[in-house]
Amino acid sequence: MVAGRDAAAARGKESRMEGFRFHHVGIAVKDLTAAIPVYQKLFGYEVTSGPFDDPIQNVSVCFLSRGAGDATLELVAPLGPNSPVDRILKKGGGTYHLCYEAREMEAAIGHLVENGSFLISGPVPAVAFAMRRIAWLMTEANLLVELVEA
Repeated sequence: MVAGRDAAAARGKESRMEGFRFHHVGIAVKDLTAAIPVYQKLFGYEVTSGPFDDPIQNVSVCFLSRGAGDATLELVAPLGPNSPVDRILKKGGGTYHLCYEAREMEAAIGHLVENGSFLISGPVPAVAFAMRRIAWLMTEANLLVELVEA
């Protein structure tokens, strides 16, 4: 009967994972105005949303895309002193988080915490997502994960 329990556990895990959908890659930059043209010129990205100033998160963000089927990028710049991206920028900036959209925020947080991640902040509303809630977690592999409410 162990095989039956293993199969049931795997189905339960799969159903929890169905609630996650990849949303974007977060990239820390010093200045959105300076960074946007670089992504446009080098890789053909266009601004699809923003820029937004988010005083709750203390960052300015915009989203770039090259169209359906391609990864969306979120450029994140400090809005003021003591921004959460300051530490990343002191190391040179660049890619620093992955974001997943979650149908059920509390269940998604619970799933990640049950599997060794810890909650850093949130859920809190975010300007860039029309005040849908976001949460930040750190995985055991030291990956920063943002969850955004679907």
